[in-house]
Amino acid sequence: MTAATATCPRTVKTYLKPIDRNGLMAFAEKGRNNPATRGTNKVHSVTQGMYRSLSYVGDHQPVVVDEPLHLFGEDTAPAPGEIVLSGLGGCLAVGITAVATWKQVKLSKLEIFLEGDIGNPAAWGAGGAEMAPEQMGFQAIRVKVLVEGDASREELDEIVKHANFYSPVANTMRNPIPFSIGLAD
Repeated sequence: MTAATATCPRTVKTYLKPIDRNGLMAFAEKGRNNPATRGTNKVHSVTQGMYRSLSYVGDHQPVVVDEPLHLFGEDTAPAPGEIVLSGLGGCLAVGITAVATWKQVKLSKLEIFLEGDIGNPAAWGAGGAEMAPEQMGFQAIRVKVLVEGDASREELDEIVKHANFYSPVANTMRNPIPFSIGLAD
């Protein structure tokens, strides 16, 4: 070892586990060839009592939802709005990972911090304030992304912006969609 290498610390960079780039490219081509393709997500939610419910998705462990004590829940799990933000964070993480893979950028860190301003003066429609639908739900959502990889800050910022633009969950929250609720047969 020379004196120069003895005084210069060696930087070791560990990257996040990558996704299959070839599979991603094939999936993208399939979408280009048939842009009207849609899948269906299915969830079955079962209330256990009070506000605690279990949402079953495929063969996974159920997602538990509850309300905090000040909203008459047992505070045993995240609240529904927190689960919504969790879904948004997960979708953005998937998108950022996909766009980085597409652009051949290796990521070493990806963390997403989400905040949403939500209130419930209507008390779920159980005798609270009279409100219009647009006055309820999230009134503002803020997302900060901490991302590191083998690209410049500007390139990483462009990856995040691109992923946000194409995020299915972010776009579901930004855009009105047909929505129906009724009693099961």
